Amino acid sequence: MKSSNLRARYWRIVFFFGRVTLGFIFWEIIARRIGLGGVARRNRSERNRQTAVRFRALAIRMGGLMIKVGQFLSARLDVLPPEITDELAGLQDEVPAESFDAIRRQAEAELGTTLAAHYASFDETPLAAASLGQAHRACLREADAAEMGFAEVVVKVQRPNIEAVVEVDLAALRRVGGWLQRYKPIAARADVNALLEEFAATTREEIDYLAEGSNAETFAAAFADDPRVRVPKVVWELTTRRVLTLEDVSAIKLGDYEAIDAAGIDRKQVAAVLLDTYMQQIFEDGFFHADPHPGNLFVTPLEGTDAEGRSNWKLTFIDFGMVGRVPESLRAGLREAIIAVGTQDGARLVRSFKTLDVLLPTADIKLIEMASMQVFDRFGGMSMSDLREIDHAEMMSFGLQFRELMLNLPFQLPENLLLLGRSVAVLSGMCTGLDPEFNLWSSIAPYATKLVSDEGGSTWDTVLAEGTKILQTTIGLPGRADRVLTLMERGEFSVQTPMLDLRIRRLQRSVGKITGGLVFAALLIAGSILYGSDPGLGRLMMGTSAVPLLWVMMSGRGRHPERR
Repeated sequence: MKSSNLRARYWRIVFFFGRVTLGFIFWEIIARRIGLGGVARRNRSERNRQTAVRFRALAIRMGGLMIKVGQFLSARLDVLPPEITDELAGLQDEVPAESFDAIRRQAEAELGTTLAAHYASFDETPLAAASLGQAHRACLREADAAEMGFAEVVVKVQRPNIEAVVEVDLAALRRVGGWLQRYKPIAARADVNALLEEFAATTREEIDYLAEGSNAETFAAAFADDPRVRVPKVVWELTTRRVLTLEDVSAIKLGDYEAIDAAGIDRKQVAAVLLDTYMQQIFEDGFFHADPHPGNLFVTPLEGTDAEGRSNWKLTFIDFGMVGRVPESLRAGLREAIIAVGTQDGARLVRSFKTLDVLLPTADIKLIEMASMQVFDRFGGMSMSDLREIDHAEMMSFGLQFRELMLNLPFQLPENLLLLGRSVAVLSGMCTGLDPEFNLWSSIAPYATKLVSDEGGSTWDTVLAEGTKILQTTIGLPGRADRVLTLMERGEFSVQTPMLDLRIRRLQRSVGKITGGLVFAALLIAGSILYGSDPGLGRLMMGTSAVPLLWVMMSGRGRHPERR
């Protein structure tokens, strides 16, 4: 690709995000300071949706990393509003295919000879088109087929110049990230530069097909002794950084329920095996397939039936470009979170957040603790069926209240936890589709118990440790009660109510701004009226009106981010 085209691409991306940034500055900062805050709030949802629509059009037109950015943003449910994530969901399905001539030239340059020299046939129509490459069906030559034990393969080929395009796109995004990092509320809530580098590392690994082949073999080794799972073999002789040749293991897509039923396969059993394999990946192997959509999972019918007369089958995984790893720190954090939720311990839940690295240094720990306890008090101990019985309006009200609090705290998900959360969410949806009676929480319980047991040495050790902490808390209760009574006698006792405090602070600022605006208007109007009879006094009053106007526009600066 010509350098001039790359420069034009860079500036097109920068210009788009520059326009979005200027719109944000006007509506979220300037509009609030000139009395248009209500208008900004009312049209915020539609503005966000329109921004997502424009970005979606840009991504489809430009391709490359912009598609990946859209997919990445669609998964950032922790920091982006639903009107953006919903609009960007499914962006992958709209990726236009690269011309076969360009794909053929790319593959032949990588393999060092013509496609006919390595493949007996090569389908020019792509099997699938993605943002970074596309896949074609092919057949190995007779000698290679005899050696590998199969003839039909799928060949993934990178889009031409994709590495240069990725680097240009990353450079443009880094410039935009620099702008965002200068805005204090964003800088206090998210490390934009760190998120960009995580995104860059994930993308670079995804365009290295040698790494993807290695991931496939690592996954296959983990399930080598599990007859329920199938993974395609890699044809390493026909694999490079930009070309990947794999055994064709296409079968019934996991989302094709009618075909699964027609094959005599029990869908409930498929859901159970799917969950079981993912629990092994997450809790035992620490290495998981991070893109579990129905196009990457197949149900492969086999000959014969089991003891209950059900058709035999295997669960087949493909596409290992996006994988996640569960390091020890993440395992420890997950264990803490499970115990905290089980014991309804807000302080311990916050400690698990710290271990999981989901809190930035500016986090108000006490406020998050209190918010956690509100959730435990209202929903703790309720089953999924109980939750479904809660009045929808009540659930929405509580959710909005909690969301408002979270949006005013520095909270983000690191990449490894984001991939895990996204995978579990998609997994839950697929299992529910296969088995409408599927209950994720009751299904996960045995694995959570095993995790606690493994990390704590034994279940008894864990129970003993928790019992010791409860005993320590119980012993300390008389002293705490005495301190509380002493504070009440002195008139120094106060109860912290985070949402009420937050809204009172906002109300105080709003009243102050309204007062300032009224003073400004009064001085300006009075000055205009007096200007005809007393120009000097009129000019003085109109000039003085600038003081409350400036105060209204500047009020709020320098405050702690969570109090904005």
